[in-house]
Amino acid sequence: MSEKTTVKEMIDIMVRHGWRITEQRRTLAEIFSKSDGYLSPKYVYDQMVLDYPSVSFDTVYRNLRLLSDMGALEQFYFMEGGLKFRASCVHHHHHHLICTNCEKTLTFDYCPMEQTLQLPGNFTIVSHRFEVYGICEECRN
Repeated sequence: MSEKTTVKEMIDIMVRHGWRITEQRRTLAEIFSKSDGYLSPKYVYDQMVLDYPSVSFDTVYRNLRLLSDMGALEQFYFMEGGLKFRASCVHHHHHHLICTNCEKTLTFDYCPMEQTLQLPGNFTIVSHRFEVYGICEECRN
């Protein structure tokens, strides 16, 4: 997916949720469009400060959480690296293999939710996430 496409998709999600598109929010989308991996809030803040010296860490963090809530970003909690974010994959349903050493991610199309589930309490699923953690081939070598 191109950087331009990622920025457009993130901005489209913001607009659908009633957000006014500011230059800061466009810059935030551009930061994620340039990375295939997961970014820490501190890294995103450090990038934002380059163009917007007065932006606060709290503002950046709050926007990351809100963007995650609306589906523009995916968030994962890494044991060593804490909470990190990446641009959501909106083109097709898939899940992730995540290297716990280098944090590289690979997508795969298998979905365990396609199996018949016997859920208690007449539970209705509205969304789900499936992640598999391990060591990638490069880190094993």
